[in-house]
Amino acid sequence: MSAADGTNLSSTSVFLLTGIPGLEHVHHWFAAPLSFMYALAILGNGTILFVIKAERWLHQPMYYFLSMLASTDLGLTLSTLPTVLRVLWFNSREISFSACLLQMICIHSFSFMESSVLLAMAFDRYVAICNPLRYTSILTSPRIAKIGLMIVCRCTLVLVPLICFLTLLPFCRSRVLSYSYCLHQDVIRLACSDTTFNSIYGLTLILLIVVLDPLLIILSYVMIIQMVLSITSKEERIKVLNTCVSHICAVLIFYIPMVGLSIIRRFGENAAPIIHVLMANIYLFVPPVLNPVIYSMKTKQIKDGIQRILCQKKA
Repeated sequence: MSAADGTNLSSTSVFLLTGIPGLEHVHHWFAAPLSFMYALAILGNGTILFVIKAERWLHQPMYYFLSMLASTDLGLTLSTLPTVLRVLWFNSREISFSACLLQMICIHSFSFMESSVLLAMAFDRYVAICNPLRYTSILTSPRIAKIGLMIVCRCTLVLVPLICFLTLLPFCRSRVLSYSYCLHQDVIRLACSDTTFNSIYGLTLILLIVVLDPLLIILSYVMIIQMVLSITSKEERIKVLNTCVSHICAVLIFYIPMVGLSIIRRFGENAAPIIHVLMANIYLFVPPVLNPVIYSMKTKQIKDGIQRILCQKKA
């Protein structure tokens, strides 16, 4: 097939998704627990959003940012759900180029948004601990809304050049993707023309978002720790740091799998395909499932809100 032919066919190309390599005959055994995880993620994040909306006393900066995190996790969950369960339950592997493109945009956008929201939450903790008297004047509702809008714009508009250039590429190699959903780095390897722009631009995005965000989060916690160490009372130190535990856990369960996946991609060429699939799934599935659990258990106000709503329903 010529490059020209590939260009003409790229918009109508059909890719083949991959479930769990070598274990296709037992896909249904993995489908059931993954379906449970999806249900848990949707229920957990939906509950967080419902409680924050229903309880007016939770209409505070910290919980506005938490609702952004829950919305992002919900979006990330719904982005992968259709194809993952379709492949595992029914072995339906085909996906059109346009559907693949849409899923790719959603996955990368929500993934970048999660990183940005975690950074915003770190700023919230910094202001709350280091400038408590100015907390409400700095993080006003209009300002939080602007931060949310900036996050959405930052994480969607930056993908436009990447996606536009991808639509121009011819695909004349194997159409088999590595995962049960579409990722840019997976699709781009199937192109049969120069992909230098996508590679350089993709690396730039990783540096500006995936690398810069955690560095700024670390910086914010360095300043928070310096502030906490200046507090003379040990009990007060523990009380202040306890307000950061949920956020720290959310940061760890998001970035550790991401780093692990990056290491596997760069240096795990000889690793079994199932290792790549496992790390990719952990990166996308674990944060949406665990974040609601962490915040429900470690945040007393969320726990109290859930209990109050359950009591009202029983009454």
